[in-house]
Amino acid sequence: MSTTTTPATRTRAFLTVFLKEVKENLRDRRTIISAFLTGPLLGPLILVMLLNITLNRQFDKAEKPLPVPVIGAENAPNLINALKADGIVPKTSIDNPELAVRRQDADVVLRISPDYATAWRKGEAVQVELIYDSSQRDANAALERVSQVVEGYARQQGAMRLVSRGLSPSTAWPVQAARRDQATAQARAALMFSILPYFFVLTVFMGGMYLAIDLTAGERERQSLEPLFANPVPRWKILAGKLAAICTFSAASLLISLLAFGVVGPFIPTERLGMELDLGPRFSGQVLLLMVPLIALLAALQSMVAAFAKSYREAQTYLSLLMFVPVLPSILLSTMPIKAQGWMYAVPLLGQHLGIMQLLRGDGVTTEQLGLCLAGSLVAALIGVLATVRLYQSERLAISG
Repeated sequence: MSTTTTPATRTRAFLTVFLKEVKENLRDRRTIISAFLTGPLLGPLILVMLLNITLNRQFDKAEKPLPVPVIGAENAPNLINALKADGIVPKTSIDNPELAVRRQDADVVLRISPDYATAWRKGEAVQVELIYDSSQRDANAALERVSQVVEGYARQQGAMRLVSRGLSPSTAWPVQAARRDQATAQARAALMFSILPYFFVLTVFMGGMYLAIDLTAGERERQSLEPLFANPVPRWKILAGKLAAICTFSAASLLISLLAFGVVGPFIPTERLGMELDLGPRFSGQVLLLMVPLIALLAALQSMVAAFAKSYREAQTYLSLLMFVPVLPSILLSTMPIKAQGWMYAVPLLGQHLGIMQLLRGDGVTTEQLGLCLAGSLVAALIGVLATVRLYQSERLAISG
């Protein structure tokens, strides 16, 4: 029987390998859960749920009646009335306020000095204490609310003292600083959701990770890679089919994640924070475009790293370590806030992070920035693919054990 292969047979090799790997891994429960459920769906749902719970608790403390233990309430009845007018409900005093806030029995305790009334009648400055624990995050909203009421009451009474002496209230404040915040509603939202670029990159990584492990180390462990290489087909075509399968799963995972964020985005109460978050189709399309070359780059890196492993478990360990690479730009920009430079968009991962952040801010990505981002990541992806192709030429790759 002739073993000669026609050009048409070789042309179909890529498609055959691609379809084979996709069909086989669609039957693998672990791959399906990782690529289509755990990362792209569960992540957005958990993020939105946690944000809603946290924000609603903060809103409740900012808007609903706030119980605050007050020590020495009888010494400042007018201050107590001012607190009540703003929805702060004075509670009976407690013996050990410091211990109470540390145990989270109270978010904040107001202590009024016994000589408050005497100093007030003399026109002297009086002091009240706000006892709280700054390590308790829930206490911040309550502290801010009580502080604003006390400071507002102090300014009002100070102005009345000046008027009673025939002076203008502005005498005490000859200079007033007027703040002009130039941040848009979307820019403020981008600060809160700065984790999204890393989340999208991690979704792409997780979407193709188990597939990359199975198509290299997995087949090597099952001793099915050697018969595959024995076929009269160039190995780069076999690799191309495998990479295409990995990219397909990664892209599908990212697409599901973008759709999930588009669906759950409106349920985030950003309007109550004075923010605006647009995760609609336009945002999703631009993010997908920015991530296309990165999908190919991560697929090549995953395949190359997994090829060095002799077993599925070993490859899983290697790729788990590789997973820390996508977090580097997020750590860099969060610990060292720097002004974005043009060349940064050409750096893989960093360029995607900057581009997605600009989309979140509503600034958009310029044609030059988009070109740099795509070109830089495509070049890196090409280098990664060529390095993996060279690795696939080694005969040791097909040998297990």
